[in-house]
Amino acid sequence: MVKIIVGTNRKDSVSKNIASIYQEILENLNTPSQILHLEDLPHDFVFSALYENNGKNPDYNAFHQKVKEGQKFVFIVPEYNGSFPGILKAFIDGMTYPNSFRNKKCALVGISSGIGGGGIALSHLTDIFHYLGMHVLALKPKLAKIEENMSDNLLTNRLYMDLLHSQAQMLIDF
Repeated sequence: MVKIIVGTNRKDSVSKNIASIYQEILENLNTPSQILHLEDLPHDFVFSALYENNGKNPDYNAFHQKVKEGQKFVFIVPEYNGSFPGILKAFIDGMTYPNSFRNKKCALVGISSGIGGGGIALSHLTDIFHYLGMHVLALKPKLAKIEENMSDNLLTNRLYMDLLHSQAQMLIDF
């Protein structure tokens, strides 16, 4: 089962919409998936579940277990301040090192309101995942000016849809 991680805890985010679109693509390719929303993390997890408190927050532990069970991941990564959201970094920092991600595979999708499509954010995240031993798929769609390319929570840009379909198939074959 592919785990789709929504890389923000912002309510009503575009990232959630892209995750749902990606899940539908995987479903059409007969590949089961599960969306994990970082907004479902315990609100105090950076204090109650990290470092010396590792393993002490049952709600975080349940979320962590869902991630540990995954072998393939899709990270929907919005660009925040030229990188990815801090909640995503804190989430990664809370995972068991190095076993949560070592020798697993992932695909990254960048989204931004601007023209970069989250390219710098994807570069930063790729470096982190390489450090953790995760294999990152080379095709990383960068969905720029995302609001201009969506209508009624659907992607209207044909190229963006084609890129997501190509990436999903590559992840399945990865």
